Amino acid sequence: MINDEIVIVATKNQGKVKEFARLLEKLNKQVRSLADVEHVPDIVEDANTFIENAEKKASIIAKHLNTTVIADDSGLCVDELNGAPGIYSARYAGEHGNDSLNNKKLLAELNKLSLEPNQNGCLSKAQFQCALALVNPASDEVIRVEASCEGWITNQPRGEHGFGYDPLFYLPQYEKTMAELDIEEKNKISHRANALKELYKVLNSNNG
Repeated sequence: MINDEIVIVATKNQGKVKEFARLLEKLNKQVRSLADVEHVPDIVEDANTFIENAEKKASIIAKHLNTTVIADDSGLCVDELNGAPGIYSARYAGEHGNDSLNNKKLLAELNKLSLEPNQNGCLSKAQFQCALALVNPASDEVIRVEASCEGWITNQPRGEHGFGYDPLFYLPQYEKTMAELDIEEKNKISHRANALKELYKVLNSNNG
């Protein structure tokens, strides 16, 4: 499926690029991001699901660059907020990619509910969800996978690693937030890592 030596990851988010680069090492592929190519069309992520947004990005960019592209759409779904921020995670506070404002809004919305924190300072169960779409324009084949990572939302940010909502996403099995994990730990259990594991399964099946 992936015949190209270089795989484009359809993002300019350097946090995501680093994760993909580490996670794709076993495929012996070089990873590039949209920051490394010119004249890429702007894509409006206007679908109603993570997987539809991922496939839209991957398909448009793969055809434009004529190379294999992996796109992801991922976000945080909080139980007490009925799944919000969901597909709006990156722009929850109104400014795309402003992690600090997004985290502040998330806590503000939860605080409106007057929830009582549990013994770990957590307010609500939550899931990081990730959808991946891989498109090879040479074959017009599309691979779609989805995965998640279960956790809780804490009442205050903790940790200096990661990005996005990582400082608020608490993992009971580690007794740490995602932002308190080092990159090796995170890449074992993150929603993106889990989605890539599913992608490997599909690729290996196709190659078998």
